[in-house]
Amino acid sequence: MSQVLTLELSETDYTELKFQAELAGLSITEWAIMSLKEIKQQNSTKLITNEAEKQSARERFRRHAGAVNLGYATGADNESIDADLSKDYAN
Repeated sequence: MSQVLTLELSETDYTELKFQAELAGLSITEWAIMSLKEIKQQNSTKLITNEAEKQSARERFRRHAGAVNLGYATGADNESIDADLSKDYAN
């Protein structure tokens, strides 16, 4: 199934597209379709690259996990947190 797409272009843009199509030995329609497919492919490649870059950044970040040692055990118990806050507020 095919669809019809109508574009309204300025004379300058149309002339440039026609020139590019003629250089490629294609009709304007064929050239436009080819160009859109190339753009789609480039965007897909960028997305894959970006995903690969994201994964690489996550791995670099995870290497730092546990790299800081405060010199004492830490936890999430409220009594320890309250004691630390009380000590800091007293100073």
